[in-house]
Amino acid sequence: MSDLFEEKNISPMLLGEEKHPFDSRDYIFELKLDGIRCIAYLEKGKATLRNKRNKDVSALYPELADMHKCAGQRCILDGELVAFTGGKPDFYAVQRRSLMTDGFRIGMASRRNPVQFVAYDILYVGRERVTGRPLMQRKELLAGTVSEGRNLSLSRYAEERGRELFRLTVEQGLEGIVAKHKQGLYHIGRRTRDWIKIKAMKDEDFIICGYQPDEGGNVKDLVLGYFDASGKLKSRGKVYLGVSKEDGAIVKTFARRGEVKTPWFPGYKNIVWLRPELVGTVRFMHETESGSLRQPVFKGIRSDS
Repeated sequence: MSDLFEEKNISPMLLGEEKHPFDSRDYIFELKLDGIRCIAYLEKGKATLRNKRNKDVSALYPELADMHKCAGQRCILDGELVAFTGGKPDFYAVQRRSLMTDGFRIGMASRRNPVQFVAYDILYVGRERVTGRPLMQRKELLAGTVSEGRNLSLSRYAEERGRELFRLTVEQGLEGIVAKHKQGLYHIGRRTRDWIKIKAMKDEDFIICGYQPDEGGNVKDLVLGYFDASGKLKSRGKVYLGVSKEDGAIVKTFARRGEVKTPWFPGYKNIVWLRPELVGTVRFMHETESGSLRQPVFKGIRSDS
């Protein structure tokens, strides 16, 4: 029989559907953390971190190198890499870390704004696979196997009162909550309706149709669009919050490969128009009557676009 720990080839279980807030005795409710999904393999003297594409990202987060000291025995944890700014999860901070390649910059960032690993599930303990146990048993096993440390914490949860927890996330400007069925098993690499997302903010992918440069020629605003049912490119307005230097560099490199001379949409000035191929993810409250986005924040360019 294959050994999960030795193989280190786990694709995490994924959220299966989205619903409005609800209360239920059959579910627990956790904060939906705005970070990067990660599987942690903890053993004596070593912590190995792999992202959801199974890439080893341990070197990107040296502040987590001693995370194994928090585990009483060899184990596999499912959780989230989270960076905090002002006490709240900051996706852009942890995303910037994920794109770094220079060791010196990584070290500086790890000291300036260290990443936390927030564990919310356990898949393996000692030499036993525990994915076939119900969620609440796994939660008890997680709490009994792992102690919280400087950069490792356990996800808190509420029982029954999902609506109240969701209301609090809205008041605090957080991403939302996740409802998890108490009897649910852990299905590696599968979407399951046992895990339900309840989001205060929407994330959606849009075409980056162009950008507005600042006085120095750097990317300031991104012009967004989407293809409607007929295949016609339609406008979704602009976004400037959250556009990082790394994102801007990618956009400018893409523009140099083939700038478009004819504007995609009327009414825009001083725009460098692009081929409609680059995709980025945007977070927003909702669409306005004009079809633009309310309070849009750019989360990053899709690496698979």
